[in-house]
Amino acid sequence: MEEKIIHVQWDGPSSSEKLGELQGSTDCGVYQIYGGHPVYGSDVLFYIDKASAQTVGDRIAQEGWEFNRDGKRVQVYVGRLSGAFTPSDEEWETDIDLVESLLIYGHAPAYNSKNIKSIADEELRHVHVLNWGTHRDLLAEVSGGRWTSLYDEFPNYGPYGADSNPA
Repeated sequence: MEEKIIHVQWDGPSSSEKLGELQGSTDCGVYQIYGGHPVYGSDVLFYIDKASAQTVGDRIAQEGWEFNRDGKRVQVYVGRLSGAFTPSDEEWETDIDLVESLLIYGHAPAYNSKNIKSIADEELRHVHVLNWGTHRDLLAEVSGGRWTSLYDEFPNYGPYGADSNPA
C-alpha cells in the first residue's frame, strides 16, 4: 500500500460562541478538547472526536462539555484537513476517520477510553498525520507505522557499533 500523508491545520482555542459559528463548507474535520479531569489534572487533553457528516459547530453543540467539572475553562481546538485540492466527499470522510483513529490511539485521551484499545491496523499502517498550527499537546507527526503492527516482526537488531562483523 502506498504511503498516505494527511495534513491537519489546527486552530484554537475557540470560545463556545465562535464554535457555534463553524457552519461553513470548510468546518469539518477533527477536534481536541482540553479541560479538567479528576485524575489527570485541570488542563489536559481529554477528548478527540470528528465532525464529518456535520460541521464542527453542530457536533460540538451536541457534546455538553460545558457540564465538565471545570466547564468554564474547557478549550476546543479545531483541526481541518488541508491539501492542494479538496478530495471527494467520500475520501474526505475516510481521511477524517483515519486521522481521528490514529490521533486517539497515539495520544490516549481519557474520555476516549472505548476507542483507545483498538486500531484499524491494515487501514492505518501507511498513514502519517502531520499536525500544523496550534496543535497544542498533539505530537507534530503521528505515524501508523509506529502505532500498528507494521513493525511487530521487526528483526532483533543490535545497536549501531555492536556488529559482530564490522564493515
